[in-house]
Amino acid sequence: MTMKPDSTALENTGRRGAMKLAGAATLAALSTGAVAQAPASAPPSGARDRDRAPLGDRLQGVQHFGVTVQNMDRAFAFYTEVLGGTEVMRDGDFQGERIQNTLLTDEEILARERHVNPRTRGIPDLRSGAQRLDVRFIQFDNVVIELLQYRDAQQPMGTGASFAEPRDQMSPAYPRSMHICFYLRDDVDFNVFIRDMEAECGRRGMNQVKANRVVTVGTEAERRAAPISANSNPITEGKSNGWRLIYCKGPEGEQLEFVQALGPVKKVFDDARTSRQRSRVA
Repeated sequence: MTMKPDSTALENTGRRGAMKLAGAATLAALSTGAVAQAPASAPPSGARDRDRAPLGDRLQGVQHFGVTVQNMDRAFAFYTEVLGGTEVMRDGDFQGERIQNTLLTDEEILARERHVNPRTRGIPDLRSGAQRLDVRFIQFDNVVIELLQYRDAQQPMGTGASFAEPRDQMSPAYPRSMHICFYLRDDVDFNVFIRDMEAECGRRGMNQVKANRVVTVGTEAERRAAPISANSNPITEGKSNGWRLIYCKGPEGEQLEFVQALGPVKKVFDDARTSRQRSRVA
């Protein structure tokens, strides 16, 4: 999601303001028929063939996972400084009619159908610019994570208060819940990794970063006191033989998972990837 906001009011100058002005002028010209249309050239035969292919063959894969955060700077520090991701780009102050429609049309329709104020459903007003959207993209080895923050226009970018309060009910069992899964290297000690990650987050005041334990605990104190061997769950039989995992909450309360795939299950995933790549060679 990197679509630029519509520009009905130009308050800034420079490159961003010029781009907004050019976009507004083009839209106005289109509405009056004043823009000459260039002759349409036929697409390459390969492109035509691709457009008739099954939907899956038109994809390049997953581009990114996104998570809406309450504190952009805190979340950014976790994914870059703690977990080692690399910033790809950041942009922000998105507002206007087009971005509102692009992101929130279905939610606005539901609010009207239920005769409720859109704000009660956590729907910001990007249309008027009362709220703004900021984004940052973070690259890991095989996927990108997008952080999004919706804020009131008066709030500063990055550290300001978010537009809506975070959800309280975050059980992964709820339908529509999603999670981000990180893949540990084969030669990493999983249990030590979890211990070190929690310690590093504690030093940074990210006290919400908490990994589960595989033993039963009844309090936070018991969770912290569990032996290091309880930091991950190794599966040693069945189709998942070689899989090791634990669930964890991130600094914004988002659901995370850490996994390691060794032995038989590693071969299953490697073979599946190789087979898919071979079948998709154009």
